[in-house]
Amino acid sequence: MLAHEAQDTASAETTVQTGGIAVDRLKSIIERVERLEEERKALAGDIKDIFSEAKSAGFDVKTIKQILKLRKMEPAQVEEQETLLDIYRRALGM
Repeated sequence: MLAHEAQDTASAETTVQTGGIAVDRLKSIIERVERLEEERKALAGDIKDIFSEAKSAGFDVKTIKQILKLRKMEPAQVEEQETLLDIYRRALGM
């Protein structure tokens, strides 16, 4: 092993390792997830506020949520869902 390789190995080992785990890397990952979870919580609150605004404006929130779900789908999936819904309604006499 060359001298610079020994130094590289030594410096890699100076990153705190516990049970073969790079502690700094683990801590970084955990902190990033925690930060994103806080952002998600804030976003969920914002979305709730928007639904409250929609409701107070006279919109049906349940229908808005259905539309949001449909907009995430591919057009062929939407068409299939609507066709099945129509078939089931007719089968039930609705």
